[in-house]
Amino acid sequence: MVYRGRKRRQAGSVRLILAALLAAGGIVCIVLRSFGMRFSGFLCAGVAVLLLLSVLLGRLKEAGPFWRVLRGVFYACILVGLVGFGVLEAQILSAAHSAPERADAVIVLGAGVNGTEPSLALRTRLDAAAEYAAAYPDVPIVLTGGQGYGEEITEAECMRRYLTDHGVDESRLLLESEAASTEENFRLSKAVLAEAGYTPEDMTLAVVSNDFHLYRAELLARREGLRTVGVGAPLPWRHLEINYTIREAFALMKAYLL
Repeated sequence: MVYRGRKRRQAGSVRLILAALLAAGGIVCIVLRSFGMRFSGFLCAGVAVLLLLSVLLGRLKEAGPFWRVLRGVFYACILVGLVGFGVLEAQILSAAHSAPERADAVIVLGAGVNGTEPSLALRTRLDAAAEYAAAYPDVPIVLTGGQGYGEEITEAECMRRYLTDHGVDESRLLLESEAASTEENFRLSKAVLAEAGYTPEDMTLAVVSNDFHLYRAELLARREGLRTVGVGAPLPWRHLEINYTIREAFALMKAYLL
């Protein structure tokens, strides 16, 4: 019994040390915004809290049946959460490397703009869009995205400037400058295509976004009655790809619930 008690205390100490390390790493990721890992920072802080709770409940379980039941519920919730997270990640990864196909039109989904310059995520999307535009020079391209905090111009206008600077004929570009979410990207792009004389419900649309975003983008497009194929744009650094792929699971869960 003494040996088992010592093992439990040692396991608790290990979890406390791990919680402290995760909390410290999380704070660093949150504070160093330029590293692009703020979500991972908050996630590390959340895991640290869960570890602290596991230690606390482990010490309280001898206090009575209520605490033993509560501890069981706590671990059951974590197990369900991990399984659900795994299912969501499998869906995200299943669409992450879609091969570009010829489509009737292209929709480039907006991302952040730093002043007037595209963020890293947006620049990778635009590079993929420029490559697709060169492969299929007769396909119209919808650039969708409004103006958010810290952005001096709309995302659509930023994309227009970037693509024309990279050799894309401006006459092919249709701008949608109001959308503030992926849902609005598709709903408003659908209206832009209709105003331009197209019938978007009868078209195959190539959706250009980052790899991790394609599954949710295509899910939301289907809700608008649109048929899509994905054109993925990978991020250049592995740590960013992991960060955003993990974050996307929570965004996908929100999309399912709402």
